[in-house]
Amino acid sequence: MSDPGRFVIELQQKEKYQLAVEFDWPHTPALVLDEPPPLGECAGPNASRLLAAAAAHCMAASLLYCLFKDDPPANCLRTQAACVLVRNDKQRLRVGQLEITLIAGEAITSSKRFARCKDLFEDFCVVSASIRQGIPTSVSIVDENGTVLY
Repeated sequence: MSDPGRFVIELQQKEKYQLAVEFDWPHTPALVLDEPPPLGECAGPNASRLLAAAAAHCMAASLLYCLFKDDPPANCLRTQAACVLVRNDKQRLRVGQLEITLIAGEAITSSKRFARCKDLFEDFCVVSASIRQGIPTSVSIVDENGTVLY
């Protein structure tokens, strides 16, 4: 029996910096990730773009759920995510800030629930709330036999 609070995705390196992500949902197609030049060829989003997309999607979905539950109207929301990259004291690139803008259509602004939801929806966004708190991350390297190398 699987743990509903845990999921596993797999990434397989294809060539250079391109990795194909296989999701744990059977009908979800693989997604190719890549790096920008000079390392990669922009054949897919990189990790920073996925992080921005994940945070923006989570905010949008949270707002839509608060307002409309199971039946949000089509095309009532657009979302923009800006990712600000900065260098730390070791000159390593880091995500310094995410700026998420939700652009609400008339179906949202005229909703009777809008006043209440605009004060609630952020608190229910799993990804953004986790990023804000900092996410404990463990890293290991194992060989193909499962022997721990790092």
